[in-house]
Amino acid sequence: MFHSRLGCSSISFRHQDLATALQTIRETGFDEIDLGALPGVCDHVPFVLDAEAVDSVAATVNASGLRVRSVNGDIGDLNRVLTAEERASREAHLDMLLTLTAAIGANALVLPCGAIDHEPIRSLDEDFDAVAAELTSAAQRATTFGVEIWTESLHFFRLCFNTERAEQLTQRLDGSGVRLVMDFSHITASGGDPTDYVDRFAGRIAHVHLRDAVPGDIRLSIGNGSADFTGGLRALADSGYTGHFSLELETRDVENPERPAAAAQAGAFISALI
Repeated sequence: MFHSRLGCSSISFRHQDLATALQTIRETGFDEIDLGALPGVCDHVPFVLDAEAVDSVAATVNASGLRVRSVNGDIGDLNRVLTAEERASREAHLDMLLTLTAAIGANALVLPCGAIDHEPIRSLDEDFDAVAAELTSAAQRATTFGVEIWTESLHFFRLCFNTERAEQLTQRLDGSGVRLVMDFSHITASGGDPTDYVDRFAGRIAHVHLRDAVPGDIRLSIGNGSADFTGGLRALADSGYTGHFSLELETRDVENPERPAAAAQAGAFISALI
């Protein structure tokens, strides 16, 4: 029904339990998902993640018959200095998320680009160094699970909230194996341009999230904002991008009963542009 490279994030149906959300996504016509594992945003994966929880989530996802492109997770503020106890807890949480990522056949675990705050904890350079070091360490650990680490290098609410900061972080990731997730809504909300993002980071983009936005607001359904999907998708194609796309419709402009229809409409629109 939709382009074979277009999936739908479970975050789009975060108001439903995991099994119901997966069924809704499949009935809407998608064959592929990103799995939301973001505490406070999407509870499809428990934040307190032990082996039993991993097995339960994996069984539900695998039973759905949907392919999984990535797990969108969080292991804490990567620019924060940790105690030894906090370090051990973070590493254990990372291992559980990587175990889940591998168990459901996903390509990668997606981690954020710093705390949910534009202000650094120390200095920008020190915080960028810390985030890059944490992502690099996670990528090295991920290789033992047969998966990758990707990062949403521009996130409107986090430390790297605009294209310039994303570029400073990305420079520090050279040779790390960490690849980038491009999100049209975060780029647009920050006042950036998707085509400019592609020009700067072509070759490093592993995955693309799709949602509409206007400057200052990321939570709009596709067609209700000003994101340049036509120009951005054309730039991706021209750059040789062959990766996949995911509708991440965590929006505030439709009621929950309208979400399947909104996702189908967005899927048809984007499919025609890919």
